[in-house]
Amino acid sequence: MPVQRSQRNQTLSISPEEMEMLRAGLHTPDRALSEEEISNRVFSGDFFSIAEFLPERSVDLLILDPPYNLDKDFNGFKFSRISDGDYQEYIERCLQRLLPVLKPSASVYLCGDWHCTAALYAAAGKYLKIRNRITWQREKGRGAFHNWKNCTEDIWFATVGNEYYFDPDAVKIRRKVIAPYKHRDGQPKDWEVTEEGNFRMTYASNFWDDITVPYWSMPENTEHPTQKPEKLIAKLILASCPENGLVLDPFLGSGTSAVVAAKLKRRYCGIELNADYCCWALKRLELAARFPRIQGYYNGIFWERNSEPGRKPRKKAAERTSQL
Repeated sequence: MPVQRSQRNQTLSISPEEMEMLRAGLHTPDRALSEEEISNRVFSGDFFSIAEFLPERSVDLLILDPPYNLDKDFNGFKFSRISDGDYQEYIERCLQRLLPVLKPSASVYLCGDWHCTAALYAAAGKYLKIRNRITWQREKGRGAFHNWKNCTEDIWFATVGNEYYFDPDAVKIRRKVIAPYKHRDGQPKDWEVTEEGNFRMTYASNFWDDITVPYWSMPENTEHPTQKPEKLIAKLILASCPENGLVLDPFLGSGTSAVVAAKLKRRYCGIELNADYCCWALKRLELAARFPRIQGYYNGIFWERNSEPGRKPRKKAAERTSQL
């Protein structure tokens, strides 16, 4: 008997019949492909095999989000933790396979947590120019009894060469003004008054605390165990890929990088080993064409968590209790 969901539960749901239809459309390349042939495509299979068919110097942005060095079950595909040295060698093999497809001006983002971030840094440093480390806050879970709660992850920002695309204005954040200082004439000092409140546009730092991890009441949510938020990926794409540029994600998962690229008028190429995840990605791409909004990104602006216009204010605890 199927599990009954709350009406507010917006987690992606696909019927068995539709899954079969989506599976029938999956493709695994077996020959060299042109840039046009890989644009806006999701490929099913092992990227180590598929990468040899990708055209050289075609990718503007590589988002590398491999399995972290943890024991994890990805819908039947299990990754087992290995030594730090072996994990570094694994990432190096990934980079060696992917470097030929990157443009000389391409950027690379490598995702990890505290278990594997040192290995990512060491591997990337051999082949790329490391520019920065982004740490983002992922508030999820209730913590642990014998250790500090793990609520952050790292993303290493690197480039192939010294000349690369980077647009800091595209990823500015609109923050609420806590101390509304004014000039002597009474006019706001580096902030503005709006109907939604007082806000200041600020350049993004390398610490991001405005990200919400997908959960059951968000339309972007899937049952993938390590799904990245659309808002997170949107920042990477807007900062480091020009419009109509090509974004490659060789560990596509449930499709977030492809979905966000499509919403932001960039081309995408996704590779995913798990056929079910490929189907989820295709379904999400279909939905994105009709519902292009990205949570936390509104009218070309990134907003602080729970502050974008049109969001219904949460009821106070006393108000909720009075309605019971």
